Formats: sequence, structure tokens, C-alpha cells
Amino acid sequence: MRIAEGYIIEFDAEMANTRRILELVPEALLDFQPHPKSMTMARLAGHIAEMGAWGTSTAKLDSLDISPVDGPAFEPYFAERTADLLAFFDKGTAGAREAVLELSDEDMLKPWTLCRAGHELFTMPRIAVLRTMILSHVIHHRAQLGVYLRINDIPIPGMYGPSADDAPPS
Repeated sequence: MRIAEGYIIEFDAEMANTRRILELVPEALLDFQPHPKSMTMARLAGHIAEMGAWGTSTAKLDSLDISPVDGPAFEPYFAERTADLLAFFDKGTAGAREAVLELSDEDMLKPWTLCRAGHELFTMPRIAVLRTMILSHVIHHRAQLGVYLRINDIPIPGMYGPSADDAPPS
């Protein structure tokens, strides 16, 4: 099995779980913010949705400057409607999945660099970027979104088994 194929098995499972949480984002609570230092629900859900697409740029580029000196900076996505959020997420994850599956093992092991305003933030093997800066990052923020939903009494589905909100077996 190629490295990309192994990664995609995990990617598919985590993106399916992520979509299940994003489906629960209520439009009436997009401005919810549990603490002044926290993102709003709209920004957190948007951040989660945009990360799937980051796999495309990670697969197709050797580096990315999120705030280039001579061009436009990265524009964060803010959810405004749940249906749009899901469409954005689905499009991004589908593109990333396709782009990653085109990578050879050699491509997966090549260094990949993230910059801001021309300054290197980090360089690591592409597979490490895909696993940490995308997959683990999505899981981290997905858990935060679960807390936002829980605080608002929205039942949370189990991700790796039943949650406290799942009905017990009869």
C-alpha cells in the first residue's frame, strides 16, 4: 500500500466524523462565543471546513505563504449558513482526497514549507504536514466545536464509539 492510500483511509474516516459535527452547527448560534478569547461558532466551523481543502495545496505545492508580501493574504472562511458550510467542506475534502491520492511515496516524504510574509514558519515532510497540520488540527478543532455544541444542549454523536448522547443499547 502506498503512503497516500494509508493516509486516505484515516482521512476519510475523520472527515466523515467531522461532517457529522458540522451538520449540527445551528445558524441561530453562529455568533456564539464561549469566551472572549475563543472563536465564534461561525469562525470555528469555517476553520474546520477550510482545513480539508488545505490538503490540496499541501499535495500540489512544495510551499505556501499564507500572507505573501506581493499578494493577497489567506482569507479565513466564516460560516453563514449550514448548507453552505457543508458544501464548502465537501468540495474542499473531495479536492484534497483526489490531490493526495496522486502523490507517490517519494512525494509524501519531500519537505514542505509554510511561510508568512516570506518568513519560514516550519518545514517538515509532506506526510507530516498532512497528518499534523491538517488531520490532527481538524480533530482538535472538531472537539472544540463539540464543546460549543454541548454547551448549547445540542446532542453530540459518538466519533469512536457511543457518546453520552447516544441511546444505550436495548
